[in-house]
Amino acid sequence: MCTGMCRDADTPFANVVSAGLNAFGRGEKEISSNMERSIVVQTNMLSRFTTTVGTISSTAVYIGLLGTVIGIMKAFHSISATGAGGISVVINGISEALISTAAGLLVAVPAVMAYNYFMKRIDGFITDMELCASETLDLLSGKHK
Repeated sequence: MCTGMCRDADTPFANVVSAGLNAFGRGEKEISSNMERSIVVQTNMLSRFTTTVGTISSTAVYIGLLGTVIGIMKAFHSISATGAGGISVVINGISEALISTAAGLLVAVPAVMAYNYFMKRIDGFITDMELCASETLDLLSGKHK
């Protein structure tokens, strides 16, 4: 009955407990091993999108930088094409450079914040799952007082 309830709950914690319950009666080592494997599976499930968020956060800065370089190159090209300097000659290229920088930062900063938030939450879940597995092992092996 308890195993069915855990399966129905389908949460990381319930899945870890269910893995331990499935090994009940086969010894402490088997119970522990089942729960450790379940923690690995649950951790992979929880962190499946963090790579994408991390990639977005790191590449957005580089895309912004690339736009900045292209904008500055256009500004220098304008100077060389006209043979003259001055703000009116380079303003379009510099404007493009600043817009690219701002766009890259507008994407990167929230993405880094989201990545750090989710990684902290996942680390907390992992710690909690390990504690849950330890308590479950104690209960199933008769060590709980």
